[in-house]
Amino acid sequence: MKETFIIDACALIAYFKKETGFETLIQIFDQASDGKISILMHKINLLEVYYGFYRDDGKDNAESVLEDSLTLPITYIDDLGNTFFKEAGRLKAIYDISFADSFALALSSTRGEALITADHHEFDIIEQKETIKFNWFR
Repeated sequence: MKETFIIDACALIAYFKKETGFETLIQIFDQASDGKISILMHKINLLEVYYGFYRDDGKDNAESVLEDSLTLPITYIDDLGNTFFKEAGRLKAIYDISFADSFALALSSTRGEALITADHHEFDIIEQKETIKFNWFR
């Protein structure tokens, strides 16, 4: 069975803005395109990408990034089942994280898959205290 990863908004934003570490993300997407791994993202995290680009760069750029996101080898999840719902709520309540970050973490936690991210300032403490796995791209 191929390995599955969860990707957060921070990673997708870094990819589109060609920030430090985007080369690693290209390699990850290439592996997914080749069928070697699977990548999942919660739609709430895709929303975070969309509204960030909309706010910073305008509607047209946000629409372009959204279209490009949908062509990447990512499966978008819209799960809000009870287990997922409670895990996102638990993580949000315990840690000082954004609402959207609680979705990425809950998806990683409930599926037992590593989260691809660079959000050290948000997640380093969680990595120390939880069983959630992280795959840092920078």
